[in-house]
Amino acid sequence: MFKKITLKNGLRIIIVPQKGTKAVTSLVLVGTGSKYEKKEINGISHLLEHLLFKGTKKRPGHIFISEPLDRVGGIYNAFTGEDYTGYFAKVDVKHFDLALDVISDIYLNSKLDPKEIKKEKAVIIEEINMYHDHPSSYVQSLWNKVLYGDQPAGRDIAGTKESVLAISRNQLVDYMKTQYTASNTIVCVAGNISDKAINKIKRYFSNIKDKEIIEKPLVIEKQTKPNCLLKNKETDQTHFCLGVRGYNLFHSQRFTLGLLGLILGGMMSSRLFIKIREQLGLAYYVKTAVSSDPDTGFLVTQAGVDNNRVEKAISAVLNEYRKIAKNKISAKELKKAKDHFKGKMTLLFEASDAQASFYGSQDLLEEKILTPEQIYAKINKVSVNDILEVSKDVFKPEKLNLALIGPFKDKRRFQKILKLKLS
Repeated sequence: MFKKITLKNGLRIIIVPQKGTKAVTSLVLVGTGSKYEKKEINGISHLLEHLLFKGTKKRPGHIFISEPLDRVGGIYNAFTGEDYTGYFAKVDVKHFDLALDVISDIYLNSKLDPKEIKKEKAVIIEEINMYHDHPSSYVQSLWNKVLYGDQPAGRDIAGTKESVLAISRNQLVDYMKTQYTASNTIVCVAGNISDKAINKIKRYFSNIKDKEIIEKPLVIEKQTKPNCLLKNKETDQTHFCLGVRGYNLFHSQRFTLGLLGLILGGMMSSRLFIKIREQLGLAYYVKTAVSSDPDTGFLVTQAGVDNNRVEKAISAVLNEYRKIAKNKISAKELKKAKDHFKGKMTLLFEASDAQASFYGSQDLLEEKILTPEQIYAKINKVSVNDILEVSKDVFKPEKLNLALIGPFKDKRRFQKILKLKLS
């Protein structure tokens, strides 16, 4: 069972003791990401994440941060999302103090050296180039653009080449001072630990200060007809994301939507995998994912198909959407999705990093924590009628969106397909 305390300065500490492991993960989450950024500093959260590994007063360069963790076989990294940024180190429990020391040091004491800023901007530009050269990754960025357009929710987490190059050190310092505060930070430690770990965490993070953070702007959800965003690119395959606006984290039916995604394309025995790959032979990969954030949500199917068969593939996906919104699924199919969900979560929780992320991200994004058992209870309550009602609600033409990368110039051919009624 997890334990949570909140310090006087607002810092939240969560510990998740875990039997049967020799590992421990120290994760620091801060409640800021690309949705908090103005257009002129798009990418600043991601740039800052990179720079925190470039040196502190105690550890004056990257090698002084990475080598101690490498010596003990530690797994360490960082990540940036739309609503959060995270830093973690996973080690043998014998090296718990080392992990806490390193992660707290980079979080609280990074130098943001001008020379390192210049070099890391070049690294991030290459990262942007890399994703643009991989259509299966790049199309996911286009998906956010077709949903949300020119607002923070529709922009790339990494920013653009122009915005990254324009970010100054003063902007980085100001952003960090404003966002990296005690009340906006969670330290979550999971693994082979006891309640005594709380005192250690307090010691390492005692210097974190607090102030009022920048609030993110409201996401504007506005759509009255199907939307299509086409990126013309000479590719051997066409990669597309086809889906609908869904539910945020606080919607009463978000778990139903999650099960709907599994039934459609979240398993190798799901409807779309069988139809698109096994029966029609249209794609090597086809998958459906559901995303729920504090203020946004969607269900999306992604696939890579032959350029000459893309219309057939899109029509086949739409047909599966249409079918599940018209007819009840069987109790057997729903049970399979529920058991899959619970089984996957059980396997995932064998790892301390997954436990830390599970508990920490819930508290950060929802300001409450559900245990796995509480989530299983919600999953068990979903009925075949719930699946049908949610399907009818989301699979409407005015919620439908398509993002596509391929050797095409005229998107009207795809807009015609989207105009087919889903209900």
